[in-house]
Amino acid sequence: MEQRMMNSTTLDVRRSGQNRVLRNTYGLLALSMLPTILGAWAGVQMGFQLTGLMGFVIFMAVAFGFMFAIEKFKNSSVGVVLLLAFTFFMGLMLSRLIGSILGYANGASLIALASGGTAVAFFGLSAVATTTKRDLSGMGKFLTIGTLLALAAIVANIFFQIPALTLTVLVVVLALSCAWLVYDINRIVTGGETNYVTATLSVYISVYNIFQTLLSLLGIFGGDRE
Repeated sequence: MEQRMMNSTTLDVRRSGQNRVLRNTYGLLALSMLPTILGAWAGVQMGFQLTGLMGFVIFMAVAFGFMFAIEKFKNSSVGVVLLLAFTFFMGLMLSRLIGSILGYANGASLIALASGGTAVAFFGLSAVATTTKRDLSGMGKFLTIGTLLALAAIVANIFFQIPALTLTVLVVVLALSCAWLVYDINRIVTGGETNYVTATLSVYISVYNIFQTLLSLLGIFGGDRE
């Protein structure tokens, strides 16, 4: 009986810790939307553009530099500051797409639709991640391989600019981002991720990519130039 009580107490403490990480992750994720919006607004106002292969290389270098620094300082307030700075940078990188979409007559509606679609996807996939009884730990390897292949396709399309490849990449990135979101949130729930700064970074990237791909697809299929 005593052993059962100890096991039950240990389980309760573990669940409490997992729930705290999840709450902190959601809270920091919500906060990270503010510098993202600010970065996007600033980029649109400045006409910020970083295009071509060199632009992609610069973006990847800065992004991975941020991610390395965030991971290094994840256990201190510096990690939070770096994360918010990273989300501002990501908003800045999003500004070219936002500016292009705003060039459509229905641009504001498309942005609102993409935002709503991202919110629906986030809450729906979060519900799946937190309630599923399946072991998702094996997904990480396949998602990593898929992401690397998608990055290779993105680089190839910088050179070839094939519309069909562009659409394929967008759909694949959208699917991968949704799968990553389920995987990362499930890792928090099951105790695989115990640091909310690292967790927020992973979830943020998935949400960002879902919004970006949805907005791109809406612009391609629903943009009104009149």
